[in-house]
Amino acid sequence: MTHLTRRHLLTGLAALPLGATLLTRPAFAASPPVYSEDGIAWDGHDPVAYFTNGAPTPGASDFSLEHEGAKVLFSSAETRDMFAADPAKYAPQFGGYCAYAASKGYIAPTVPEAWTIFEDKLYLNFSLRARELWLQDVPGNIAKGNANWPGILEA
Repeated sequence: MTHLTRRHLLTGLAALPLGATLLTRPAFAASPPVYSEDGIAWDGHDPVAYFTNGAPTPGASDFSLEHEGAKVLFSSAETRDMFAADPAKYAPQFGGYCAYAASKGYIAPTVPEAWTIFEDKLYLNFSLRARELWLQDVPGNIAKGNANWPGILEA
């Protein structure tokens, strides 16, 4: 059995090119493309209902489907089928992570009550306060978020 000593480790590191030791970063796991907790997307709320009901509406396990690695809950078979037919139309932008945070270059969770539909796209935010900040310049914040997305999932 081989034992690695501090001298072996230091000798090995010294053998690496200087640039390799200075330019490497620790590897972190990327964030999933869809905001979820315990595998349930968007706090268990039906994304289609924001459009059809004009309000956050809890979904049910009876009406669910898998979307980009997360379980999405719907309030009815009808909204589930609408989503399945056109997920790009109904899925929250930036994977359902906070749209304001995305505009600033990072990801944050969201709450169902802090939402906006702008130009037929759904945006969620971390809090009602974050939504207020988001609403100060929606087109500008969208442009900034789009420039950062999806690269911020790797940070």
